[in-house]
Amino acid sequence: MSTKATVTPAIRQTKGGVQSVERAFGLLDCIANSSGSATLSHIAAEANLPLPTIHRLLNTLVNLGVVRQLPNRGYALGPGLVRLGNLAGQQLGAIARPYLRTLVQELGESANVATLDGDMVVYVDQVSSQRQMRMFTEVGRRTHMHDTGVGKAILAQLEPEQVRSIVTTAGMPTPTEYSIGTIEELEAELERIRERGYSIDEQEQELGVRCFAMSIPDAPAPLAISVSGPISRVDQAFADRAIPMLREAAEQISREMNGGA
Repeated sequence: MSTKATVTPAIRQTKGGVQSVERAFGLLDCIANSSGSATLSHIAAEANLPLPTIHRLLNTLVNLGVVRQLPNRGYALGPGLVRLGNLAGQQLGAIARPYLRTLVQELGESANVATLDGDMVVYVDQVSSQRQMRMFTEVGRRTHMHDTGVGKAILAQLEPEQVRSIVTTAGMPTPTEYSIGTIEELEAELERIRERGYSIDEQEQELGVRCFAMSIPDAPAPLAISVSGPISRVDQAFADRAIPMLREAAEQISREMNGGA
């Protein structure tokens, strides 16, 4: 019986890359994909590297503060990543902000940009509507992915196994009667999102609020932008105007993030 060598997704080598750096980031990915902490045996199984190499890399990462060792001898993401993550989020928000402003000016409703953060979605920037009754989301807020427009837009771009891992770990609470409560319902919704190219939060987070969202193609991290407002204003006529504007904004943000290519 023949055997076929496999390369684990945690450690992948890129053309012209520095092997030790790729391996170190692979270990960080492995820990991150295990909800932020992992045992040494799990890391060794996922990384497919010699144990002395794993020990050496982990010790270096611990000394740098980007990994910390747990009392049970496992490893977790360290506080050194928090500052880097915050700065990265701010920079992503800064790139998107001019386009969010344009959406608000043209559509009159609040606009957001959010990214994947472990098994949740985190809002990295918002430009609020100037209307008296408007939607406000605190920058830095983390929320579930299955019942938000931005979260579903991001999930629709991920592999089915990753989607199931995320919602299994985070859970699927149903804050309103419109919220999706099962993986089967979510998978059907994600297929609809892929077909039409955008997602809808149909009062799933908060009654009376509707949101249209779209993922940003070829972003360096999973990202999505959205516009949201009360259902009395965010209706089908609004969608007919908003969807092309969201698509254009997503494409422009993508080009800017990729150096204008």
